[in-house]
Amino acid sequence: MMNQELKKAHEWNMADTITTMRMAASLFLLFIPLKSIWFLVIYTFAGLTDVLDGWLARKTGRASEFGARLDSVADLLFYSVLLTRLFPVLYQMLPGVIWYAVSGIVLVRLASYVTAAVKYHRFASLHTWINKLTGAAVFLLPYVLFDSNIVVYSWAVCIIAFAASAEELAIHLLRTDYIANRKSIMERGTSR
Repeated sequence: MMNQELKKAHEWNMADTITTMRMAASLFLLFIPLKSIWFLVIYTFAGLTDVLDGWLARKTGRASEFGARLDSVADLLFYSVLLTRLFPVLYQMLPGVIWYAVSGIVLVRLASYVTAAVKYHRFASLHTWINKLTGAAVFLLPYVLFDSNIVVYSWAVCIIAFAASAEELAIHLLRTDYIANRKSIMERGTSR
C-alpha cells in the first residue's frame, strides 16, 4: 500500500515546503561562523524540519515518491554541509586513533550496503532504533563541539555507530527479505 501511495501523482504540499526550507537552511550554514549561536539556531531549525516533513507528509496522506526523493536530496545537502564545516574542526580536535575507529565503522557500513545490494538488488538502509540513535548522536555533535568532553562524546558516538552498522549488516546477512522499517535484529519473523 505504501508503494502505491508513493507512486501517485505529486502535488506540491507543506511537507515539500518544509523540506525545501531545510535545503535553504543547510546552504545558509555555509556562511555562518561555526562557533556562534546563529549556527546552532539554524542547525536546530534544519534538524527539526527533517523530523517534521516526513511526519507531516504521512499525517496528511501526502507522502509521495517525489517527496521522498526531495527529502533524500535535502538530507544529502544537509550532511554534506555539515561534513564540510565540521570535519576540519573535528580532525584537529580528535585523536588520530578515533579516525581509525571511524574508518572501521564506514567499512562495516559499506559491507552492509554491498550485502543488501547483492541480496535485494537495491540500495537498502534500515530504520532500526540503533540507527536512529546514531543519527541523533551525530546530530548532537555541533552542540558539544567546543566542550571539553568532545573526545569522550565522540567515542560514545563511535560505539553506537559501530553497533548500528554491525546490526544492519547482521540483519542483511540473516534475513531473507528487506523491510526498511525493521526496528531490530531481535524481531521475530520476516515481516512486520
